This record gives sequence, structure tokens and C-alpha cells, in this order.
Amino acid sequence: QAQLVESGGGSVQAGESLTLSCPASRSIYPYSYLAWFRRPPGKAREGVAAIESDETISYDDSVKGRFTIYQDSSKTMLYLRMNDLKPEDTAMYYCAAASPEEEGILVHEITEAEVTDWGQGTQVTVSS
Repeated sequence: QAQLVESGGGSVQAGESLTLSCPASRSIYPYSYLAWFRRPPGKAREGVAAIESDETISYDDSVKGRFTIYQDSSKTMLYLRMNDLKPEDTAMYYCAAASPEEEGILVHEITEAEVTDWGQGTQVTVSS
């Protein structure tokens, strides 16, 4: 079983940027959605951004225009570039591979039951 290990979390001020990374290789997950989820304090885990095997991308409305999900040219790493961070972005962020039953669904429609592999999480804290 592949290990998804996130890195890049930290504590920043509002308006600053962070980039999270995770070794999610397309050679291991050729058909999966590769995604970032987050769990804010006291709330349920939610999908933030996902990239499908055909490179279709979806974002949660709360991060559109601020966050960018991408892979490197070798398709071995998954990244989440987070710009203009807000206090409400404070959460544990998880890298994940998912195999939804339906094709073409959006990141917020991926259920936890459809996630096949989770990372251990990396904390992002944004102060005002």
C-alpha cells in the first residue's frame, strides 16, 4: 500500500500563502481522483480540491480563485498551492486517493467511503 505523506503545513498570517505536497503518483493511482480534504476544528472533513486522471479539476466554492491543485510534470507529486489564506482555512489537511462510483463528480461529492488511501494530515493554522 502506497503511503501518502503530506508536508508543507504551518502557521501563517491571513493573506499569506502555503504550498502543501504529497507523493501521490499516477503510476500507483492511474485512474483515481487525487484530492485534498480538510477537517476544520470541530467540523466534518470536507473536500477542497481534486484532480481526475484526465486532469479535470474541481474546487470547493470556498477556495476557488485562491487554491490551486496540480501535479508535477512527472506525475509523482500532488500539490495544493494556497494563496490569500483566511482564518477559516485553519484545518488539518489530508492528501487522498479516491475511486468514486460515478465519473465526473465534483470534489465536494466524494464521500469518505470512496477514498481508498489517506495521508496522516498536516496542520494549517491561519491567524488574523
